[in-house]
Amino acid sequence: MEQELLSPARGDEVKALPRREAGPVGPGPLPPAGLIWLQRLFEGYPGSLGLRVGTWSTRLGRMAHLAPSATLVLQDPAALRRLLLGRDPLRFAQAYFTGALDVEGDFFEALQIKDHLPALTLSWRDRLRLAVRLLAPPPGSADEALQASGVRRHSRAENKAAIAFHYDLSNDFYALWLDPQMVYSCAYYETEQTELAQAQTAKLDHICRKLQLRPGDRLLDIGCGWGALVMHAARHYGVQAVGITLSERQLALAHERVQAQGLAAQVDLRLCDYRDMTGEFDKVASVGMFEHVGLKNLPVYFETVQRLLRPGGLFLNHGITHQEDGWGEALSSRFINRYVFPDGELDRVSNVMREMEQQQFEIHDVEGLRMHYAKTLRAWVARLEARHDEALQYVDEAHYRIWRLYMAASALEFETGELGLYQILASKRDGGAAPVPLTRRYLYD
Repeated sequence: MEQELLSPARGDEVKALPRREAGPVGPGPLPPAGLIWLQRLFEGYPGSLGLRVGTWSTRLGRMAHLAPSATLVLQDPAALRRLLLGRDPLRFAQAYFTGALDVEGDFFEALQIKDHLPALTLSWRDRLRLAVRLLAPPPGSADEALQASGVRRHSRAENKAAIAFHYDLSNDFYALWLDPQMVYSCAYYETEQTELAQAQTAKLDHICRKLQLRPGDRLLDIGCGWGALVMHAARHYGVQAVGITLSERQLALAHERVQAQGLAAQVDLRLCDYRDMTGEFDKVASVGMFEHVGLKNLPVYFETVQRLLRPGGLFLNHGITHQEDGWGEALSSRFINRYVFPDGELDRVSNVMREMEQQQFEIHDVEGLRMHYAKTLRAWVARLEARHDEALQYVDEAHYRIWRLYMAASALEFETGELGLYQILASKRDGGAAPVPLTRRYLYD
């Protein structure tokens, strides 16, 4: 699967789409008149952006007199026409994935173009002039191989296919840029100088402390990934842990890691949809999973946790939120659903908490960690970039570029506040005293 670009179909399957090999596609000369016109078009760009097509290069933007921190290198002049006529940043992403466009210099700085493209206003005369001067063929067919996608019903089969789309890439690929425990969620940085591995261990411990884990507690981890949380909780807190996932590749490696660490008597890992889970647990954690549930399914999701949790038991939900109600047609939502998480849907944290309260959860603590996720993502990008050649042993160039762009763009959106990350600690209402201490001191002593 790691050698294909996938997209969910309208039914319950994920089908492979045609994949265009990354690399140069025959650059041709771009008329100087067209590039001069581009300079005028980008007068409002706030910085200095380099542009090179073949042997021709220029600088665009208000600060064009300064050396650019990033340069767009067009391997295919036709990509420029599609980019500007469509004014859709997803065309920028597609050109990058397929190798029609490369980025030199500061990758994060280059991504700022996404905020400028939608602001371009072109009259029909300008559009015609641009099409003629750039001497490019019309867009379509082979150059539009990556199609829009999305999970419609969040059925069990759709959710499993969507998880496979993202997580069933090579385990070795993820191991290149994640920390040694392979924690694929927001880390917890106690200082600006904290390293990724230390921050991920701190995050696992932060969750265990919030849940007040004790020896003998029965812990359920919904969406356990490669098993880092259940292993940490079993080893350091003496719990009996069950972890569930829909990724067969994650489960296989997690089983190996549990055996290697001698935790098989305490950790039970299963391939299971959360809706099919049975039993009763003292504590439940869900870390970076509820983004896959679907907004219409949030009542079912929280009702399921309510069913699995003993009276007075604690539940920690750790997940990404959005600055707007629902999951509309914003750039971030279209990009994530098309290329990264076919079933991903986000909402405001206030809406999430309302759903929790409607399912009879009492909320005790809400902690915002969005800047922690921005730092985590930047660390992942740096580690991935440093091991580019090794990554190509496990995935193709297109997948490498998708992951690099998605993580870098996500870091920027966490930094601006478009995306948020919250840990919500709640308990199952039982009419008794709240099962948490009077202060937060227990988290840090």
